Amino acid sequence: MSELDDYATFVAIMETGSLTAAARRTGRSLQAVSRALSELETSLGALLIQRTTRKLHATPAGTVFLERIRPALADIEAAREAARNEGDVPQGKLRIAAPTLLGASWLTPAAAAFMQRWPGIEIELALNERHADLVAEGIDLAVRIGDLPDSGLKARPLAQMRRVFFASPRWLHQNGTPTHPEQLATLPCILRNTGKDRRQWPVRVDGTMRHVPVAGAFSANDAAAANEAVASGLGIGMAPLWQLRRMLDEGRVELILQDFEPAPVPLQAVWPGTGKLARRTRLFIEHLVQMASAQHW
Repeated sequence: MSELDDYATFVAIMETGSLTAAARRTGRSLQAVSRALSELETSLGALLIQRTTRKLHATPAGTVFLERIRPALADIEAAREAARNEGDVPQGKLRIAAPTLLGASWLTPAAAAFMQRWPGIEIELALNERHADLVAEGIDLAVRIGDLPDSGLKARPLAQMRRVFFASPRWLHQNGTPTHPEQLATLPCILRNTGKDRRQWPVRVDGTMRHVPVAGAFSANDAAAANEAVASGLGIGMAPLWQLRRMLDEGRVELILQDFEPAPVPLQAVWPGTGKLARRTRLFIEHLVQMASAQHW
């Protein structure tokens, strides 16, 4: 690696707090990151990082060095980005995090359309139900469902996602159609093992938000599996409407309790609040805004 790469690696180590996380961010092996730090300390003749069993800490020399080179590296990256923009052809790699089902069904086609428009762009999707640490994991952009907690992230609203109750026609024929959300407490419901609403479903009654306790014999930590369980006649489900489009079109499920649906949840693009946003990231965010506006959520 070049000396400039060693500097960037050192900054990544300090910002992420570990060699492993720095390796993920920089796309280098753990061995290469460790070697870069050792060579940098040797060339400077100073110990930059104090290693303990659990965490890395900057030495006084490391703190001074970090404060001086971080803005310099940011200026260099800004200069590179400006030079790339002069050619008006965005290029480079985008690492994007998203929930698994949303990433597979909506974000992947959106990414494909973007890459066809800008063939110089590479996209790597990191799909998971947990919220990734964008800085530590080197994520450029994340698509998230729900309100954004107080953090250092910036966000761009994409859509409001309707949440619905549903069941299979067979189940409704055998058990009848519930007419009030309080009945959910006595009916078999399909539970999702993730999220704050897994055993307390939100409902809106006379304009007021309430929560109804739910229980059932089947649960899953995967949205697609939970929805399929409802379509198979195991009970009642609650999910974002977009997840059920195909099942609704095929007649495998029906919406129920539509007058009591909870408030929709926001879909947002989020990114780290530090540093200048790369042009390719800005373009992709605008692309997502357009794609989301064409989707019936």
